[in-house]
Amino acid sequence: MKTFAQLGFPGRLIAVEGLDGSGKSTQIYLLKRWLEAEGVKVYFSEWNSSELVKSATSKGKKRELLSPTTFSLIHATDFADRYERHLLPLLRAGYVVLCDRYVFTAYARDVVRGCPPAWVRGIYDFAARPDLTFFFKADLEVSLNRILDGRPKLKFFEAGMDLRLSTDPYESFRIFQGRILDQYLAMSTEFGFVTIDANQRVETQQATVRQLVNHRVDFDQFRRNSPLPLPPPIKRNGNNAGKSKPVEEVEEDSAA
Repeated sequence: MKTFAQLGFPGRLIAVEGLDGSGKSTQIYLLKRWLEAEGVKVYFSEWNSSELVKSATSKGKKRELLSPTTFSLIHATDFADRYERHLLPLLRAGYVVLCDRYVFTAYARDVVRGCPPAWVRGIYDFAARPDLTFFFKADLEVSLNRILDGRPKLKFFEAGMDLRLSTDPYESFRIFQGRILDQYLAMSTEFGFVTIDANQRVETQQATVRQLVNHRVDFDQFRRNSPLPLPPPIKRNGNNAGKSKPVEEVEEDSAA
């Protein structure tokens, strides 16, 4: 799986992953505000937000009609629609695209729900790898308490109640999200996740995120009204003529 930089896209894609309640959405919102203040061209996209399937997903959840396979295919349709109509055009236009969840969410959740790992990865094999992926690793109790601080009860699917793991939604949440955490940890090295201690204060986490983004993204290339960086030249005859410095830097960093 190559990154967008390795594929020659002028833009860069940054994704955040983590358990429900990990605080990743807060962090990517703060990152977006900061990049905008820096004059960077930014676009934000979130999981399960395509108008193509949003209504069907909502109805299916309310009536508890979604099997693990159906759930997986709906989310894949959502992602494919946003990928083709929003993410790719803006990356070609030289934007920094921020994604609240990427294909790794499906790799984790769908497998925990019983879908074959190879099948899940196969339906997302059109997707390139983010140039930078933050994994916000929070303790289960921290995630659970954060959710309950914002609303009185857990949602049916975030607690994994459809899997009949427990009649107690809180215990079901711990089991379900614990299994998802295991999947994320198993993927971390394979996909070069940058792990953030999500048990820390919001401000501490954001300072770390900004420092890493500032180190890995050349803001001057992505400011408004700046010329687009040229795509890397085609590599010929096995020599290094096709490598450009910006691509080398991002490629090296994204494997960290």
